[in-house]
Amino acid sequence: MQKTFVFAAVAAFTLAGSAFAQDAAPAGEKPVDPYAQSPANAGATPLADPATFQAFHGKEGLARIANDLVDRSIADPRIKDIFATTDAPRLKRTLAEQFCYVLGGGCVYTGRDMAAVHKDMGVTNRDFNALVENLQWAMDKEGVPFAVQGKLLAKLAPMQRKVVER
Repeated sequence: MQKTFVFAAVAAFTLAGSAFAQDAAPAGEKPVDPYAQSPANAGATPLADPATFQAFHGKEGLARIANDLVDRSIADPRIKDIFATTDAPRLKRTLAEQFCYVLGGGCVYTGRDMAAVHKDMGVTNRDFNALVENLQWAMDKEGVPFAVQGKLLAKLAPMQRKVVER
């Protein structure tokens, strides 16, 4: 089942980098505000609907989605060359963090902005769309309802302008 409504977008985030924010600050340090301005704002402002975050099965579900997305993309003959030198474990953490931030899950995105991450990579619309398809497969595998998938895709779609170079 291939979805073609793909918003011709979303993939940009895939090549970012970061990690889940810790839930508690070390003794004597001020706790991190998960909705403070993160570097590059994770490419989008967070949703304020907790039900959407829960539909993705929380941080654990988002980690599974990010893991599956990266694994699929590395194996995908259409885009595997883009991922040839990628630090896969870091990328998986980064995507999970970015998704969590965008879905209002209380994570801080610490990765770089999309334009800087993708500069000179030569990403095309075809590459971007292939990544979006892989994301949709990963969300399907996690059991995220189709309508809820669209909420994440809609938040990520504008990143295409910062990622696609040709």
